[in-house]
Amino acid sequence: MTLAAGFLLTLLAPLAIAGLALVNTGLTRSRNAAHSMVAALAACAVAALVYFAWGFAIAGQAGGPACTVMIGAKSWRWLGAERLFLRGVAFDGSQAALLALFGMFAAGLAATIPLGAGSDRWRLGAIGWSTVLLAGGTFPLVAHWVWGGGWLAQLGENYSLGRGIVDAGGAAPIHAVGGLTALAMAWILGPRHGKYNREGMPAAIPGHNAVMVLLGCFLAWLGWMGLNCAGAVLFAGADLGRVPLAALNTTLAAAAGVVTVATITRFRFGRADASLCANGWVAGLVSASAGCVAMRPAGAVLAGAVGGALAIYSIELLELHVSVDDPGGAISVHGVGGVWSLLAAGLLAWDSAPGQFTAQVVGVATLLGAVLPLALAGNWVLDRVRSQRVAREAERQGLDLAELGAGAYPDFVSHDDSYLR
Repeated sequence: MTLAAGFLLTLLAPLAIAGLALVNTGLTRSRNAAHSMVAALAACAVAALVYFAWGFAIAGQAGGPACTVMIGAKSWRWLGAERLFLRGVAFDGSQAALLALFGMFAAGLAATIPLGAGSDRWRLGAIGWSTVLLAGGTFPLVAHWVWGGGWLAQLGENYSLGRGIVDAGGAAPIHAVGGLTALAMAWILGPRHGKYNREGMPAAIPGHNAVMVLLGCFLAWLGWMGLNCAGAVLFAGADLGRVPLAALNTTLAAAAGVVTVATITRFRFGRADASLCANGWVAGLVSASAGCVAMRPAGAVLAGAVGGALAIYSIELLELHVSVDDPGGAISVHGVGGVWSLLAAGLLAWDSAPGQFTAQVVGVATLLGAVLPLALAGNWVLDRVRSQRVAREAERQGLDLAELGAGAYPDFVSHDDSYLR
């Protein structure tokens, strides 16, 4: 019965991918809209095939075969050792089959996140190769450490740090991995032409469709409830009676995130900002991911409010002071939000065990010290083989025409960059 419920909840996960794809597309320029959606579809397709081929073998499952190392007379699991191409997985209602499906969807969502940071300038072919690195490397590696009984999950039994890392909904393997990869790509690709003037001041380049962005928020809400509730069952050992708590906390965190952002922007700018409110909503969803079934509702509200505030101030910091061009806010919403979600699970969990917060901090330090360098190095090598960024003329013309041969809105005139000069 529990696995059946987990399966039905997992089927909601693709809605999170669709929602995020719409958010990214709405925040890009109209001449790149079709390219943005095709990129999301391509990233999901590549992620699914790579995860099928070897990603699941690396991610593994708790209690399954793994590569281990002995440190201090204790065995630590570093890498899954399942068979390639899902061989050995019994598709007869077993938990392994459900884990493979959940991991495939989660890899697709993680691969969609960096697309927001690379909007308007990332080649479609390069997106595919970068997704191979994420879905076949960083994502399954972190998924094993967190979900597959790996060393971060073993911090409790081997080092008496709470229950080991707590992350039911994928704050680390999905959001932090996706967000840190987004940061690596923003550095490698550089800002869009016309984004910064000679004095380094950024120009506002608004998205083309706020309605699409906000529709994506609603779809993401449904998908996140599926992800968090299924993750609570699969990775937190929650029974069906606690699944409504995960859905409730997910909703409350998103609500707190968007209300916080609307309030801040209202006081700072005189009116609420639609795109920042959308980022606040998704940041709230991310903030609830790790501790969705471990926090009380009041804790979820606090987590979402802090996550929303962190997201918009991080967007401002990156754009104004670090010159990082992230059109979709992926770094702040998912990278910063994923880190905060892990910390919030340790700070706000209602039954937190001694040392739990320390375990969460170790997880955050691992992500910053391992995932970011791996993503940066792997994509730097790809960029040296062939530039991941489109040519300047293709960026000016629009990626829809340059890479797909047709625009998303053939009956309408897309704006050029003349207003940025």
